[in-house]
Amino acid sequence: MLLSIALILIFGMFLGWGCKKCKLPSLIGMLLTGILLGPYVLGWMDSSILSISADIRKIALIIILTRAGFGLDVSGLRKIGRPAFLMCFLPATFELFGMLLLGTKLLGLQLTEAAILGAVLAAVSPAVVVPRMVKLMEEGYGTKKGIPQLILAGASVDDVYVIVLFTTFIGMTQGEGISVIRFVNIPFSIIAGILIGYLAGWAFAKFFEKIHMRDTVKILIILSASFLLVALEDSLKTPLTFSAFIAIMFIGVSLQKYRKETASRLSAKYNKLWVGAEVFLFVLVGATVNITYLGNVGVIALVVIIGALVFRMFGVFVCLLGTKFNFRERLFTMMAYTPKATVQAAIGGIPLSLGLACGDIVLTVAVLAIVLTAPLGAFAIDRTYKKWLEK
Repeated sequence: MLLSIALILIFGMFLGWGCKKCKLPSLIGMLLTGILLGPYVLGWMDSSILSISADIRKIALIIILTRAGFGLDVSGLRKIGRPAFLMCFLPATFELFGMLLLGTKLLGLQLTEAAILGAVLAAVSPAVVVPRMVKLMEEGYGTKKGIPQLILAGASVDDVYVIVLFTTFIGMTQGEGISVIRFVNIPFSIIAGILIGYLAGWAFAKFFEKIHMRDTVKILIILSASFLLVALEDSLKTPLTFSAFIAIMFIGVSLQKYRKETASRLSAKYNKLWVGAEVFLFVLVGATVNITYLGNVGVIALVVIIGALVFRMFGVFVCLLGTKFNFRERLFTMMAYTPKATVQAAIGGIPLSLGLACGDIVLTVAVLAIVLTAPLGAFAIDRTYKKWLEK
């Protein structure tokens, strides 16, 4: 495992640096590293690290979501109002509807199979979007109108909505029928996650106020609490649960409100943690990509992905109706809400593992969506935000 970790860090940072030199997002080099080192090309990654890949990716997401919470201006979101609420589910719903049309017509899928594929693809990638929105907030681009806050908050909730839909469609395919309680769990898990995270952040603020300790120790305490929240969510078998990732982000939001100076210092330390976490996240996402599937995809799958993204972008456009965003700001928001990576890597192979007839095509299209949209979405954000957003 130590050799694999060394290879991930050395090649991931080197290829990431090479991409930055070529004016490309560094994550392209990291994804490429994962593809090359992964089991489908060179096979240089130890099976032990691949077996815990999902947990390592979760740790990386926890780090960047907490960091995002430290910079998220909730008062700015409240000013935006309706669009912030709609961004949490409307673009994903539009993309899912687009896949129902395109998947049945072009890929020959049944309606429930197209729904499963749509649910896999409809999630935006927090791994690509969140660090970039954090960077925009730090540099002050678009913050006056709340553009990065809007995208950041929507991307965090969007995944909860899509994963619940995915489990529902899988259950329908296996003959379980539609479960009303699963749909009730969508708003419940979001609200519960916000409340739990906010209360935890308030408790940390009071604790850090009374007991003085090094910031590094504070980071370890917050990380431990975040891990416990994720483990608790995974262990819950109740019909109604909570979203651990939303709770983790709101720990940062709450700490920022009650202990602003502490939150600012901790945010800087989380930035340093993200340097290594980013490499592991994108390299391990790249390692899930089976390039042998890509040769069997064909042009039709590419057309389906692009068509579904058009539906998604139109959904974002509908969310922004009535806002004061100009044309370039609307276009930026639409593009920034397209990258796919982490959720597709996590659930894209589930239909195949369950033996569903659509399993191969779902995994194939999910892999192509990662390869296509993660680099392009990141590139579009990185190349346009300074030109299209006000500082």
